[in-house]
Amino acid sequence: MSFLNQLKSQANALQTQKGQELRTLEENTGHTEAACRRALSYLQDAARHLNVIGPAAPTFSLDGRTPWPAMKLTEFRVDARRKTLRDREVFDYIAMGWRIVPQIGQPAGGLVRVNFPPDLKRVEERLAMGPVKHDRKELRHPENSSLLAIEFNYITETRGAVSITPDHDEAKLSFRLLNAKGFGIQKVSWAADEVKTSVLDELAKLIVSQASRFEP
Repeated sequence: MSFLNQLKSQANALQTQKGQELRTLEENTGHTEAACRRALSYLQDAARHLNVIGPAAPTFSLDGRTPWPAMKLTEFRVDARRKTLRDREVFDYIAMGWRIVPQIGQPAGGLVRVNFPPDLKRVEERLAMGPVKHDRKELRHPENSSLLAIEFNYITETRGAVSITPDHDEAKLSFRLLNAKGFGIQKVSWAADEVKTSVLDELAKLIVSQASRFEP
């Protein structure tokens, strides 16, 4: 075989490989888009029902010792954004957010004091997570001004959310849940073909504080 024929053979093999890779990417994109459409439709329908129900929220506490009053989930809203990928319009992300407020009455004031660095870090992270409206005050010794504790005055209201970010090349959907189990963030990934009603039902259960198999 001449050198020119060798080059031709290599070029043909490379073209075949690239063609196969492109077909795989397009197939994965199709599966991912289908999963996104299922998820968006499910969340839109669920939000309408949850806004009527106003389900109970999980237990919340900034310091792990001072409980908030019984809370509920309200004002569910769903949003979705698109982007362009390989000259094709696809989902960029899907999100559903909600308010977390007292079951009875309006959001009210609360107070926690911390004087150890690990506790301070935990409280500050949880305040920022919602976010939670608050004021921060340093309590100092009246004689030598040494720091005694940090006092946080806060309002008992925060937010929860689930965001879905698709990976079209890998045919996966990444879920990020905010404050679905009290203060905290959970991250879960599912293969696009697995994101069907049964999996989305488990997501809904997790959001309304029922036993769920959504997390592996």
